[in-house]
Amino acid sequence: MTAEHIMHQLTLAEVTEKVQELPSLPGIVMDILNQIDDDTLDIQILVEKVSSDAALTAKTLHYANSAYFSTMVKVTTVQQAISLMGLSATKQIILAAGLAGCFPENNCPGFSHKDFWRHSNAVAIAARLLAKRLQINPDVAYTAGLLHDIGALVLVTQFPEQYAATIAYRHAEGISQFDAERYMIGIDHAAVGEALAELWSFSEVMKHAIAGHHFPEKPGLGFLATVIHVANGIAHALGVTTTPDKQRIEVSAQSWESLQMSAEAIDQLMTATIDELHKLDQIEV
Repeated sequence: MTAEHIMHQLTLAEVTEKVQELPSLPGIVMDILNQIDDDTLDIQILVEKVSSDAALTAKTLHYANSAYFSTMVKVTTVQQAISLMGLSATKQIILAAGLAGCFPENNCPGFSHKDFWRHSNAVAIAARLLAKRLQINPDVAYTAGLLHDIGALVLVTQFPEQYAATIAYRHAEGISQFDAERYMIGIDHAAVGEALAELWSFSEVMKHAIAGHHFPEKPGLGFLATVIHVANGIAHALGVTTTPDKQRIEVSAQSWESLQMSAEAIDQLMTATIDELHKLDQIEV
């Protein structure tokens, strides 16, 4: 594909204007994002807020009654579900369900929402496992992993024609989606994700992790961006999507070195990531 096939180059101002057309996140999701590193979250308040949202209640009970949690007794209330799954898992389920509800599916040819969320879950799991080894907050790392590619959903939802052409170009040229975006539409999903994070009032550390997950060495991004960068590379290396993952995702040597993990430890982490992902497969979405 040659230069004449390049789509209209989007500006950050154009994207930001379209981002404002997206629905707001549910209040409970915003509460969790703002308190993601707070282990003192009042469970009773969480129960009340989830119970007041029919879609989140249904999703929470669905997860609690799945084979993943192997309960012998049917869970029928949000209180029971949280007691069974634990606060951390419940917050993760609510976040995923709330985010998915903001972006309509099947409006962009070539884009698979199922593959998107499977990859995002793999990055989130790998990030949480890395965080535990590195003794940083695993819930924050998991959430950043889940959100790292959120800018792609903005582009898919708000600019479906341009993004479909970008996907086609990526496949034709065998390059990363990030590079295809920069070439075809003049902006990348990391920058768009940062704009969305600003609009939705995410924390600074979360915004930096989203913005820098491809190039975490840029000054001021913080260590979480490095963790997500490595977790993203691990997820691509594992090839967790239903369609072949041919993207060439390179993890920077500086990022590997900063983690100070042996090859054996990385292999163990990759095995643990795929094991956790397979457990999630027991839950029918």
